[in-house]
Amino acid sequence: MFGNIKDSFEKLVIRDKKEELFNLPNIITMLRVGVIPVLFVILYDPGRFLSLVVSACFIFAALTDLLDGYIARKYGIVTKVGKLLDPIADKLVVNTAMILMIPLGRIQAWAVALFIMRDIAVDGLRHIAMTRGLVIPASPLGKQKTFSQIIAVSALLIHYPLFGIDAHIVGTAVLYIALFMTLWSGADYIVRFYRWVNSGG
Repeated sequence: MFGNIKDSFEKLVIRDKKEELFNLPNIITMLRVGVIPVLFVILYDPGRFLSLVVSACFIFAALTDLLDGYIARKYGIVTKVGKLLDPIADKLVVNTAMILMIPLGRIQAWAVALFIMRDIAVDGLRHIAMTRGLVIPASPLGKQKTFSQIIAVSALLIHYPLFGIDAHIVGTAVLYIALFMTLWSGADYIVRFYRWVNSGG
């Protein structure tokens, strides 16, 4: 009898975990990671046409980030798994795009390193805070940083002039704005974490 109850409980837990993982917003998030193999195409032939195609795929992936968040909030299916997967998917796509553009000379390696180091530092502090029951919310500056970074990477992927506008120059300019916001938002997060620690959190 107790064995049957235990089996039923385990099946219920497994089913709930599957439902939490395989809902529509999470599926869209996981599909977003599927754009990463497409990014490698730019290394094969970084010409005008493929650069435009890769950039279009990247922009599409960025738009799905807005879509999965909208669906999750509208239909009340925000899950812990989704909160974990969404930022991971974003960083995988954006950081992969930046890393692949380094050998093409479209982006400076030191800038990419600063972006990645900031993400690692903030994620580490966020993990420490979560293990102690604290959730430090993302600041508006962090969201602005992400938006600027997506615009910059999109333009740098295009690289070539488009409609009379030099995409590379625009991308580089916006990238430096995003880099400033990255360092500022990272410092802001560190300060908030420091204050929490000193308050006895």
